[in-house]
Amino acid sequence: MAKRLVAYFSASSTTKKVAEMLAEAAKADLYEIEPKVPYTQADLDWMNKKSRSSVEMNDKKIRPEIAEENLDMSAYDEILLGYPIWWYVAPTIINTFLEKYDLTGKKIILFATSGGSGFGNTVQELQPSAPGAEIVEGKLLNRADKQEIEDWVKTL
Repeated sequence: MAKRLVAYFSASSTTKKVAEMLAEAAKADLYEIEPKVPYTQADLDWMNKKSRSSVEMNDKKIRPEIAEENLDMSAYDEILLGYPIWWYVAPTIINTFLEKYDLTGKKIILFATSGGSGFGNTVQELQPSAPGAEIVEGKLLNRADKQEIEDWVKTL
């Protein structure tokens, strides 16, 4: 059986709750992608063009640093990668995470939480950060309950 990792970035705990249920349902290890400098409420103010998240999302070359912790990626075949959708795509810290490891031959299944938008061009935007991996659009798990998550895991 494939060894799975649920890796996630959560700015306000919404994605974290989903990731925890997902890891349990998939019998997977859980890993939080933590920014070296945590995001404050002001950083997340998408209405403010000068807020940290706005600046990062306007320049796709920005790679927010991750708190130092190295994972042994060789232990995993499949990575369920979760994040909140920012500006219709994954936050650039997800690119930082993907670029940190050699993910050649791995399957990366995306899941996300969103206030309203879908995945947009996320797969295309993330693929260059993990050239040897297969990235697939998974599911938006907004307000997902345990049963919905368990049902989805069975389809993977």
